[in-house]
Amino acid sequence: LFRLHCKMLASASTLSLSYAAPAAPAGASLRHARPAAAPPLMETKADLEALAKDLNPAVGFWDPLALSDYSFWGTSQEATIGFLREAEIKHGRIAMAGFVGYIVHSNDIRWTFDKVAASVPTGLPAPAVWDAIPDIAKWQIILFVGVMESWRENKVVLEAEGQKHYMSGGKPGYFPSFDLLPHPVPFPLFDPFGISKRATEEKKAKGRLAEINNGRLAMIGLFGFLSEATVPGSVPFLKGVVPAYTGEVMAPFTQNIFTAPTAL
Repeated sequence: LFRLHCKMLASASTLSLSYAAPAAPAGASLRHARPAAAPPLMETKADLEALAKDLNPAVGFWDPLALSDYSFWGTSQEATIGFLREAEIKHGRIAMAGFVGYIVHSNDIRWTFDKVAASVPTGLPAPAVWDAIPDIAKWQIILFVGVMESWRENKVVLEAEGQKHYMSGGKPGYFPSFDLLPHPVPFPLFDPFGISKRATEEKKAKGRLAEINNGRLAMIGLFGFLSEATVPGSVPFLKGVVPAYTGEVMAPFTQNIFTAPTAL
């Protein structure tokens, strides 16, 4: 699953927690304008329970491990809830991309201009497609994901846009723009086409709920694919649909990079 996380993070959904930056003063550069700081919003367990009813009234609030009662890393319960909210949204986005990616690669759909993909044999199960790409390509994907994670967590970047870290009252799922980069980036990763700017607050709220629900379904669906591929027949509905995979789904590399570093 880690390999799918690395592979698909760059294609994460942009529906959740839409954000439109305040307008810059007349004559000011939009690229360097500093939005007013957003007030911190520390969500509580009561907020989670209310959100759960909006997401699925039939299931409601379900926290079998009581994670929302903990205080991770000596912080607070509210900071922990912020971490859990961010984690769910992020994993849901990854799973949605991974679910689509699994179907794409299982059906041998390739970009004609992608020489790396073109070098991979067809007719392979989706996880085997990852195994077949060169290690240098895998490292590029992992490095890109690391850069995106670092940018998302950067306090300076967040404060430049009037935002806070999700464990300090910031918006879970928010991804900052690339305005602070010295090299211009034409599109932000978060809402690259500015769709949310034209949406009403009601539509944004509905989109945030839809993204969480879709992400949860995608996580279940992706694990269903992986389970049926590694243990044929374990998911009766997918029997004969998902090809069997004999590799290791939890290993990003076919060789152990710690015991065989020269293989890289």
